[in-house]
Amino acid sequence: MTATGTKQAGGAALLAAAEGFAEEIAARAGEIEANRFLPQDLAQRFAEAGLYRLCVPEAYGGFEAHPGELVKVVERLARADGSAAWCVFIGATSGLVAGFLEPSEAKHVFGDPLTITAGVFAPRGKAVHASEGGVEGYRVSGRWQWGSGSRNASWISGGCMIVGEDGKPEMAAEGVPQNRMTMFRAEDVTLHDTWDVSGLCGTGSTDFEVKDLFVPASRAVSLISDKPIARPLYCFPTFGLLGIGIAAVALGLARGAIDTLVDLAGGKTPQGSSKPLALRAKAHLDVSQADALTRSARAFLMETIEAAWEAAVRDGEITVAHRRDIRLATTHAVQSAVRAVDLMYTLGGGSSVYRSSPLQRQFRDVHVATQHMMVSDATLELTGRLLLGVPTNTAML
Repeated sequence: MTATGTKQAGGAALLAAAEGFAEEIAARAGEIEANRFLPQDLAQRFAEAGLYRLCVPEAYGGFEAHPGELVKVVERLARADGSAAWCVFIGATSGLVAGFLEPSEAKHVFGDPLTITAGVFAPRGKAVHASEGGVEGYRVSGRWQWGSGSRNASWISGGCMIVGEDGKPEMAAEGVPQNRMTMFRAEDVTLHDTWDVSGLCGTGSTDFEVKDLFVPASRAVSLISDKPIARPLYCFPTFGLLGIGIAAVALGLARGAIDTLVDLAGGKTPQGSSKPLALRAKAHLDVSQADALTRSARAFLMETIEAAWEAAVRDGEITVAHRRDIRLATTHAVQSAVRAVDLMYTLGGGSSVYRSSPLQRQFRDVHVATQHMMVSDATLELTGRLLLGVPTNTAML
C-alpha cells in the first residue's frame, strides 16, 4: 500500500471511530457542559480509539494523518458535541510537538498509546537556562490561559520566552524573542478552576501554572526554528494546523445546527402560522443559505489543505502562498459557520432557547470558537496584506 493509501486507511478507521462515538456524546452533551470538562471515561476511550494520535508521527505509534482527515474526524464529533470535538482537536494538535522532539524523548512521552497531551502555544511562561544533576535545561515559571483538555492530560505543554538571569528576553537572529514549547508532566502542573464561560463549556479550558520547574532541554523545542521530522504533515505551520482544527469544530457545529433545524421543522408550526416550519418560504431560504455557507467554506478549506499537502509531499515544504491560503480558509470557515448557525438559531424561534434544544448550545459554542486568536479578524488583515503584495512579517503565518 502506498503512503497515501495508508493515510487514507488510517483516516477511515479514525472517522469510523468518531462516528461510533457520535450518538453517545450527543446524548451526554448536557453532562459534558455541566461538568465543565470532558468526563475521563470518554477521554480514555477516545485515547483507546487513537483520536489523540492523529498528529503524532508514525515512527512513534501515531497516525501522522493527512490534515484533511483531522478535519473529518473533528467535524464529525462537533456535529454531535462541540466541547468533545474541541478536546480531541487540542489533544491531537498538541501531539505535533512529537515531530520536533529528539526521538528518545518523543518515544518516552508518546510511547504509551494512551498518552493524552494538552497545551498552550502562547509564550506566557518564562524559562531561564539551568542545569540539574548534570542535565542542561530550563527553570520554568508561568501561568497559561485556555488549557483545553488539561484535566484529562498526562503531559501538558506551555510556550515560554527564554530570558536571562536579569529577566530580559534572549533574542533570535530575526530580532524577536526566543520562544520554546516546554513539556510538563501533569502531576507537576497546578490547574486553576477558571473555566466558567458561555460556550464550549465542557472543554475544561482552565488556567494552568508551573513555578520554578526544571525542564530538560530535550523537552523544550522551538516550533519555528527547530527542524521537525522530515514528513509532509510537519511541513504545515503549527498555527495553520490549529486554525484547521478550529475550523473543523465550527463546520461540525454548523452542520449539527442544520441537522437540528431540519429535525425540528417538520413538527413545528410557528405561532401565528397555519403552516409547519418546513413548508414556509423563509425556512426554505435560510436552510439553503446555511447549507451553501457550510459546504462552500468546507470545500475551500479542503482545497487549500490538499494543495499544501501535495506541495509538502512533492517538495518537502509548503510556500508562503499555501500558508496564507490555509489561514484565509480557516478564518473564512469559522465566519461562515457562525452565519449558518445564526440562521438556524433564529429560524428555530422560541424552540432554540430551551436547554433541551441542541441549537442553543451550538449557537453558544460557535460564537466562543470565533474568539480564538488563530481565527480572529487579524488573520484576514495578514492574508489581505499578502494578497495585496504589501511587505509583511510571515513568521506567525
